[in-house]
Amino acid sequence: MVKLHVKHGDESQFLFEIPASTPIDTLINQISLIYNGRLKVHRICGEISMLAKHGITLPVNMQGLTEDQITDLKLVDEYADKCIPMDGYVEEEDGTGRRNGRAPTEKMRSILERTIQEAKDKISKKLVQADQCVTCDQINEALQQLKGAVMIVYPMGLPPYDPIELEFKNQEELEGTQDSLDVIPEADLTLWFSGKEMHRGKLLSDSVGKNEKTKVIVKIQKKGNAAPARERVVSDDEQKQMMAYYYRKQQELKKLEENEDNSYMDSEWADRNSLKRTFQGLNDIKWKPR
Repeated sequence: MVKLHVKHGDESQFLFEIPASTPIDTLINQISLIYNGRLKVHRICGEISMLAKHGITLPVNMQGLTEDQITDLKLVDEYADKCIPMDGYVEEEDGTGRRNGRAPTEKMRSILERTIQEAKDKISKKLVQADQCVTCDQINEALQQLKGAVMIVYPMGLPPYDPIELEFKNQEELEGTQDSLDVIPEADLTLWFSGKEMHRGKLLSDSVGKNEKTKVIVKIQKKGNAAPARERVVSDDEQKQMMAYYYRKQQELKKLEENEDNSYMDSEWADRNSLKRTFQGLNDIKWKPR
């Protein structure tokens, strides 16, 4: 299995293993599922975190309005009394006016928060440092964990327009948001290795060779964008270590120069020409000033 260190720009994303004989089309499909799946998990985690703090999302026409405005416009949240957290709720007003302020109790909140952390750990970028790969199954497991936790806390479900519900149904609306810039559809995703694009219709082995024990860095890029920058010869950590090493050496040399006592050079025994003058009989010559 070839181990791919997948990056987007200079930022590490995840490690992925796949046979060298895999078609590039299949490889792009798998990497797209994992890359976009990780983004999806993080989006859901962010929304569940807000759900735990401030309750369900208000209808779009009520978001951002004050209570007086809602009363004047005679707007009603029909899901407020239907989507009640297990064990009841506590009032936690949402300063952004996006959620109804009926937050789960501490016990239920802890379930959501713990599940969020577990889901993030399954797809964390720290797995790259631990040399652990991420698979599509891990993405699905993380999504199922999050879905299960929401069902425990909200057994009656969430409003159909709630971002969490839309994410679980793959009906999320990202257009016009920052998240939409991060997502790269499979059709627009290209892979690059060693400064060259890995073209569809070919095999992974055509780019990286047939050695199944190979570990290489591949970069994700959106179709139509310029080629991603090549990997630097020296990483940031290695550069820092080198600079620290040469700085220490410089300080040591400086300290030696400051503390060095050269007075012994004036001693007779330190004179390199003393033996020569002895044989020539010149040691006892005394010079007299004119």
